[in-house]
Amino acid sequence: MDGKTRADVKPGSLVNIVLKKDQRSGTLTEGVVKDLLTSSAYHPRGIKVRLADGQIGRVQEIIDED
Repeated sequence: MDGKTRADVKPGSLVNIVLKKDQRSGTLTEGVVKDLLTSSAYHPRGIKVRLADGQIGRVQEIIDED
């Protein structure tokens, strides 16, 4: 599932995000969602989140829906 719809992304979910510095290369970073930073219900490039380790990026893929 992609991470473009805010309702699909929940704190505690395991996701792959793309960091700002990796947007050109498309390198994904795996982590657990701590906070949702995008307030709109949908974002075409992915919902922006803060991971548990503090990294911020846009969700590209939801791995685990727990």
